[in-house]
Amino acid sequence: MEQMLHVSSNPHVRDKMTTSKIMQLVVLALLPTTLFGIYNFGVRALLVVVITVASSVFFEWIYDKLMHKKNTITDFSAVVTGLLLALNMPVSIPLWMPVLGSAFAIIVVKQLFGGLGQNFMNPALAGRCFLMISFAGKMTDFTVPAGGMSNLYDTASGATPLAAMKAGEAVDFVSLFVGNIKGTIGETSAIALLIGAALLLFMKVIDWRIPGTYIGSFAVFIALFDIFNGGFDFYHLLCEICGGGLLLGAFFMATDYVTTPITKNGQLIYGCVLGLLTGIFRMLGASAEGVSYAIIFGNLLIPLIERWTIPTAFGKGGKKA
Repeated sequence: MEQMLHVSSNPHVRDKMTTSKIMQLVVLALLPTTLFGIYNFGVRALLVVVITVASSVFFEWIYDKLMHKKNTITDFSAVVTGLLLALNMPVSIPLWMPVLGSAFAIIVVKQLFGGLGQNFMNPALAGRCFLMISFAGKMTDFTVPAGGMSNLYDTASGATPLAAMKAGEAVDFVSLFVGNIKGTIGETSAIALLIGAALLLFMKVIDWRIPGTYIGSFAVFIALFDIFNGGFDFYHLLCEICGGGLLLGAFFMATDYVTTPITKNGQLIYGCVLGLLTGIFRMLGASAEGVSYAIIFGNLLIPLIERWTIPTAFGKGGKKA
């Protein structure tokens, strides 16, 4: 009897990488840019992060409780949503707004559509866009509060780098790359974001296809735009890539498992669509940024992209001899 085979239903190929472990690795990868944001903007940045994460976890817990569903806060997906939402907000935002954004992200976008794995768009970005549409003035107020470390730098006293470039002003790339600039809590330091991205790629949590094609197609768009408007400017290209939320969006939000194509060709197309949309929004739109709206719009195209790229099953749909 001890040598009897154990028979179970499919899937028979299993992996030790659970949803909880994946989410914990994402949180770990976001720590460099989170810690730098707290260092750069002061204690209030920490307060925004703590309130946003805590409210996201609370709304997940209370929804499960009221709907008599299994408690899902242990999978860390609510923590990731709250952390990403916090990193996409300015440090000066009123503290009740992160709570409202968390409620919209967790309850409306995630839970009402079936919970983790069934949301049709990235919950954190949906929460940010909801706040941006509802409270545009507060969401674009990058005033650094007293005590923030950015007050020590002249680069923090003006507009955000993207807004400055759109107005034709010069931008210091070193400050842009290191992060001594204005912006949302988690988007300022390119080097901190790249460290986290390297961890996700090394641990094979994400694949290169989406962030690679996203950044690559965006770079091609900016290069062509510059060529048609006076000549190619490599310095401007680097500043556009490292400025704003492009790196945060490309590595940490565009790669969300739920809202990305499952096919490899679909992922390449998806990345190119995001790069094109971000370039259009930044260069031709009224706002200096466009990453959030590009990813949200790209999420809505996923069913169509998968329909185009899903492989034909063997023996079905092939050409007749």
